[in-house]
Amino acid sequence: MIRPEHTEPRAMSRAKAHWLPNAGTVAAYRGRSSKTARNVRVIAEASGGRMVVEAIGRQGVPVRLTVKQENLVPMQPGLFD
Repeated sequence: MIRPEHTEPRAMSRAKAHWLPNAGTVAAYRGRSSKTARNVRVIAEASGGRMVVEAIGRQGVPVRLTVKQENLVPMQPGLFD
């Protein structure tokens, strides 16, 4: 007989916890390619595991983007020290 605690799929036990930044936090965004890697400031949490962030656009004007939370990583320690 199978015990109830072993009925969950194995993938659920391997799910890694994602970093959840607060509003105002500076983070690094890593997209699909190296060209989309940039430093961003978190504005708010959106729905569906996404975050609203602000970055500097191509013409030097701040732009707001919605990105997946899993693509945000903390800044390297001591970067602005």
